[in-house]
Amino acid sequence: MELACRNLFVYGSLRSGFNSPAYAYISKYFTLVGHAYVKGKLYQLPQFPAGVPCDDNQLISGELYTIKVPSECSWAFAQLDDYEGVQAEEGEVPLYKRVLTTVQIEGNEEQAWIYWYNGSVENGVFIEGGDLLAYLTKNGQL
Repeated sequence: MELACRNLFVYGSLRSGFNSPAYAYISKYFTLVGHAYVKGKLYQLPQFPAGVPCDDNQLISGELYTIKVPSECSWAFAQLDDYEGVQAEEGEVPLYKRVLTTVQIEGNEEQAWIYWYNGSVENGVFIEGGDLLAYLTKNGQL
């Protein structure tokens, strides 16, 4: 069964500026649409970023992608689900959850899948401005 929505919003290691192996995967199966935003708060945890949804005016900066070959949509997202820890081992809690969200891009709204963090951000560092790439660059971590 193919997914109805073929768009993906990314804010962490899947973004183009990180040049990670995960981004190489994204580039193979998805086309960059452009820079975009979602309502949410972004935190830096010790091992990874954590985006969480919110109802206020906080925005997370990222990129919107769309699948290149629609027939590969379910397979491509299954691979990303695995990377993001959506399918947890028995007795464990999934690290992230894939959810449809509204993305703002160039004054328009699109629907896209996002990987929201599924745990506590209590010990995380809140990223003012919601841009992980800018935050890591500013702090000499990238």
